[in-house]
Amino acid sequence: MEHFNFKTRKGVSINSYKWVPRGEIKAVVQISHGMNEHIKRYDEFGKFLSGKGYLVYGNDHLGHGRSLLQGEQLGYISDKDGFDDMVEEMRDLTNIIKEENKDLKLFVFAHSMGSFLAQRYIQLYGKDIDGLILSGTNGEPPTGINLGISLSNLIMKASGRRKKSKLINVLSFGSYNKKITPRRTIFDWISREEKEVDKYIEDPLCGNLFPVSFFHDLYVGMKDIQEKENLENIPKNLPIYIFAGSEDPVGGYGRGIINLNNTYKRLGIKNVDYKIYNGGRHEMLNEINKLEVMIDILNWLEFNK
Repeated sequence: MEHFNFKTRKGVSINSYKWVPRGEIKAVVQISHGMNEHIKRYDEFGKFLSGKGYLVYGNDHLGHGRSLLQGEQLGYISDKDGFDDMVEEMRDLTNIIKEENKDLKLFVFAHSMGSFLAQRYIQLYGKDIDGLILSGTNGEPPTGINLGISLSNLIMKASGRRKKSKLINVLSFGSYNKKITPRRTIFDWISREEKEVDKYIEDPLCGNLFPVSFFHDLYVGMKDIQEKENLENIPKNLPIYIFAGSEDPVGGYGRGIINLNNTYKRLGIKNVDYKIYNGGRHEMLNEINKLEVMIDILNWLEFNK
């Protein structure tokens, strides 16, 4: 794993890594991580893919890990349109990758929040990549998204974009643990693997209370990706693979994954498929059957490279 930084078009320094194969490189994979985590959590996955001949790039998204605006808190993305800024930051890395690897195919792997960024990314820049893998995603906005936008707007008007709101956090994630019994921690919904849940809880760069502007911009972005005119912009020849656990609340316990698959098929996207892992929760790369999941991803890459 090699460390590097790059600057966005707005001049923000982005903390980044790449995992380099020892031998011949088959293709490149760009990772887009989830909310309230960071790219080093994908070290095992990066090593797995690089060991199979894939060059892997990834970065801490704006407001995450060590990609913070000077003097800002975790979760504060920008003064306006944070969702769009993260999408543009993804493209900045894509441009670097393509400049460094002119003759190699480029695939994007995107998880959770990163998958929603990627859904917008392919509406804007789908022709820049050769395939997309979506993990822990959904094909429809969360229930109550309009309420979340209205409430976050009220809080920001009263207290500013940096204000933290436990209410918004509860509205967003409060129900995620409800189907799990017995419950050991508030983050049991991410994985059945207890040591992975504990690692997440113990990581100071994970599981923090984000400012209300983060939720507002995310909600607005998630609505935008459902607009018909935006969906129509996705290249019809872009290979897409979607997967999630059957017990993942972000994916609507499988329903949202099927919905997204069907939406892409209705749009005329020729190569789209999905898989739901029985019993799996939100982070399939950290689940008890993670090797099976990684092998399935590898097989898809091998077929499409």
